Amino acid sequence: MAQPTAEEVATGTTRSRTHTWAAPTTYQDAGGRSGLELLRLSLEGHLPQAPICGTLGFRLVEVDEGRAVFEGEPGEHLFNPMGTVHGGFLATLLDSALGTAVMSTLPAGRAYTTVQLGVNLVRPVFGDTPTLRCEGTSVHVGRTTATAEARVAGAADGKLYAHGTTTCAVFALPQAG
Repeated sequence: MAQPTAEEVATGTTRSRTHTWAAPTTYQDAGGRSGLELLRLSLEGHLPQAPICGTLGFRLVEVDEGRAVFEGEPGEHLFNPMGTVHGGFLATLLDSALGTAVMSTLPAGRAYTTVQLGVNLVRPVFGDTPTLRCEGTSVHVGRTTATAEARVAGAADGKLYAHGTTTCAVFALPQAG
């Protein structure tokens, strides 16, 4: 990454963003807990949220069986070259809510991974766009595959910004050995 020029430093046009995170909890650390149990422990602050949350500025705010809600704060640190928030922020917010909705249905010893992510961006997000809320809901959770759908909307006004779907592979965790 290029270092700021002396002029950028002198005029205050440079920005800095720092975050820290706790070591993530993995399924292997689950101690025989279901996905929903792990998520509730995270929501209550007993387990850390995934490091990606701090990196991009979003957080899990609600979880129930088959449902997960994240909220995120857009900002200029997420800009693409056009001066709008990069679509990857919305895609990551969707992927998180979609996967977490699936995770909330899984028993101990089962895990998932995204194998397909469909994203529809319907409205631009700007640096001053207020908090976004992404709600994911599982549609089908079977022995080997799961599907879910989600929507990203303004937390205050309900305006739709994006919606998406996922297909996940569901699998047994490898035994520790």
